[in-house]
Amino acid sequence: MSTAHPARRRDGAATREAILAAAVVEFTEHGYAGAGVRQIAERAGVTAMMINRYFGSKEGLFAQAVDRAFAPPTVVGDERTGLAGAIAHTLAERTASGAERLDPFLLLLRSAPDPEAADIVRQGVETHVGARLAGLLDGSDADLRAQLALALVAGTWLLRSVVGTTPLVTADDGRLAALLADMLEPVIHEAGGTSVPGTGLDGTDG
Repeated sequence: MSTAHPARRRDGAATREAILAAAVVEFTEHGYAGAGVRQIAERAGVTAMMINRYFGSKEGLFAQAVDRAFAPPTVVGDERTGLAGAIAHTLAERTASGAERLDPFLLLLRSAPDPEAADIVRQGVETHVGARLAGLLDGSDADLRAQLALALVAGTWLLRSVVGTTPLVTADDGRLAALLADMLEPVIHEAGGTSVPGTGLDGTDG
């Protein structure tokens, strides 16, 4: 009579989750080009063949990792009321010294320059935070206005958290949030006039 124990049945859902969680970490740390399938497999405790089995390719895994990283709200929430102020406050708080890093922004920064990853990153931004923010905006050109707001968010994050420009790093969080809210308000609430070529932004000479 054999004393060998039956092999433990592999939990497919758990394996897939382990691979995906490992991929988010690797892609965030090293970008699309720098993250290797073998390194992801080692972190997840599986073989590289398992990654191909569950995700088809590195590109397929990256697409799923982008969805996983970008889907949860980080700076843009789900409430219409006080939206500009809420985004500004959260951004100032999340980019302050010692704050928990914003991994979706790091993944974007380190992967977007790669031609194979750029389109996936773009889709991730538009599908998740872009669509969520646009859905909170009334009026025309909601998608455009949402992307303009996100450009301000991403630029502030980049200069304050990555580049570390002195005025942004040393700024009081409350003061920074107030300035950001003032900049976001016209975009979020579709305020402002029409620019005329050869004149100032408000249509006056200069």
